[in-house]
Amino acid sequence: MNAKRSSLTSVLSVWWNLYRFVLALHISIGLTAGFSAFALQAATAAVDHDSASIPDTHHLASQRSVTLDGKVVVLSRYERRDGRNAALEGEHFSTVIASDGTLKGFANISLELAGKPLPSRERSEQIATEFLRRAAPDLLVNMKVASVAPHSEPVRITHADRSETVQITGVKFKARNLADGSWFWVIVGSDEKPMLFERDLQWATLLARRKSEQWLHDRWIKAQLAQQIDKTDRWSLPWTH
Repeated sequence: MNAKRSSLTSVLSVWWNLYRFVLALHISIGLTAGFSAFALQAATAAVDHDSASIPDTHHLASQRSVTLDGKVVVLSRYERRDGRNAALEGEHFSTVIASDGTLKGFANISLELAGKPLPSRERSEQIATEFLRRAAPDLLVNMKVASVAPHSEPVRITHADRSETVQITGVKFKARNLADGSWFWVIVGSDEKPMLFERDLQWATLLARRKSEQWLHDRWIKAQLAQQIDKTDRWSLPWTH
């Protein structure tokens, strides 16, 4: 009798643990889906109200939760509807949104911005400051400008069954938030609109490079995929800044 009771107890215990696992999985999926929907709405609101907006020529290609400096954020990637230069290293408009709806960054990597005259440094600083005033006013309070200089981002294009890498150059307004020591920047494109924005970036001073993950930069993402890294080893991957 005791043996049968023990066996029944074991079976019930297994089924109970399985039920708890399935329930937790459903809750997790529900929270993730809800967070993703919220992030997409927040991304649209945070970006579209400014001079930079999700292009009408693009559609949502992917969206997933990732980790940025130890916190969960949502990475959304938009690619051209006509399929031009799609996939990693090609043209895209991407956003990174925190769980509280804060726009952590966006990138508009478009061939339309390549090979054109750039705005002056003074004009670029004016555009960047105005963007920050609208999208991230808290950064202006303790801002210390570090540099305003040209900066290029690569994009891989395909034509006549051949591929080549083209550099899209803008003017990078780089500054530091003296309140917490983090860095942020706005890159102004040839169309006099922000083409890239990142904030709250952690910096490794001795190594002269950022510690924060680079979810807006395809070269960094591609390196992770190629190495099949489950947990990001920040110091073994290529860095763009």
